[in-house]
Amino acid sequence: MLFSVIIPVFNRPKELMALLDSLSGQCYRDFEVIVVDDGSDITCEAEVLSLQDSMNLTYVYQQNSGQGFARNKGMHQANGNFFIFLDSDCILPTDYLSKVAEAVNVKGLDAFGGPDRARDDFNPLQQAMNYSMTSFWTTGGIRGKMKDPAKYQARGYNMGFSREVFEEVGGFRDANRAEDIEISLRIKKAGFRLELVQEAWVYHHRKSTLWGFAKQSHQFGRNRIHVNRLHPGAMQLVHLLPLFFLIGMLMLPVLYGFFPGLFAVGATLFGCWVLAILVSASFETGSLRVGLLAVLTSCIQLACYGAGIAYGPFQSK
Repeated sequence: MLFSVIIPVFNRPKELMALLDSLSGQCYRDFEVIVVDDGSDITCEAEVLSLQDSMNLTYVYQQNSGQGFARNKGMHQANGNFFIFLDSDCILPTDYLSKVAEAVNVKGLDAFGGPDRARDDFNPLQQAMNYSMTSFWTTGGIRGKMKDPAKYQARGYNMGFSREVFEEVGGFRDANRAEDIEISLRIKKAGFRLELVQEAWVYHHRKSTLWGFAKQSHQFGRNRIHVNRLHPGAMQLVHLLPLFFLIGMLMLPVLYGFFPGLFAVGATLFGCWVLAILVSASFETGSLRVGLLAVLTSCIQLACYGAGIAYGPFQSK
């Protein structure tokens, strides 16, 4: 099976080279790589082409149009019969492509999505943000840890589908508004088999600042509303929990002034949640510092996502 690994990139030459280096060390060798430079100010053509001797590598430049459309450009350039999409700030373990090939062949998958995690040498803030995005206490474990892998909605940092899927359902329909989740829903509605492959995980660098993480979380909330417009019924209760969290946090000062009994209940629940995150994140990473940061990033993530959900109905279609 020839994999076409498609990587959209925008002003991330250093991160991209780390990803390409991890691709050059893959045990599974039947693949090509297509880098689609989405109008970067800092282009990476020379660096990419310097690696052509180590793998089948193509560099394509386009005017900036968004990562969804950059992936479409890559598919039109691809020769493989199965496309794999990776974000440029990911790094792969050496058996990543082997795990994907095994899952696709053994399970007969038409499409897949894989989890992400933080590497031990990532800085404490990156590890804390990774915890916030993947923990049961924040996302309910729906991002890469589902009991039923067939319910998974693939994310663009680590996903793929066959050429047959592309020819049947088309490419990504949006530049950067949950275009990965939207195409996952279309793939399933068309009758193709898409599942989470837990073994095919990637190391994922995240936004390097708290402000960047907050903006991204807010956009994720808005994106959920956008997807629900395109696919009515796609919104589930778990997606509304961050909105309830935000409302609860805003109500605590009011309860303190007028309903002290209810305030005590709310403050106790919040305190238990904070303690659960502190203990869980500290134990999972082996670092109390990461645990403390995880409390902060978890609050930021849920509050900003909830604000995005609240704002979503008022954004333009």
